[in-house]
Amino acid sequence: MSRGASRLSNVSLMTQTPFDSFDETHGEHQAALAYVTEAFAEAILAGIESDSFAQAALMASLRELVATYGEEAVVKLAEALPGKIRAGEFTCASRH
Repeated sequence: MSRGASRLSNVSLMTQTPFDSFDETHGEHQAALAYVTEAFAEAILAGIESDSFAQAALMASLRELVATYGEEAVVKLAEALPGKIRAGEFTCASRH
């Protein structure tokens, strides 16, 4: 990829928010979610409190998203969270 193409790609990433590209039905996204779910279960089995692990996972995720998309895109993501939470987008039938 040329430098110009790389820059264009980075510009498009900066205008796209992290949730715009996540599709739970996409194979790679399903696999990634399965890995995170498995890590969560292993941490709980190791005696780590679920809320401690969730907060650590959230911090690690935000750092990775900032590194990938930049601060402003992640701010837009965070600003959209209250509506998504209230709409039940993160609600699971069972609790950990």
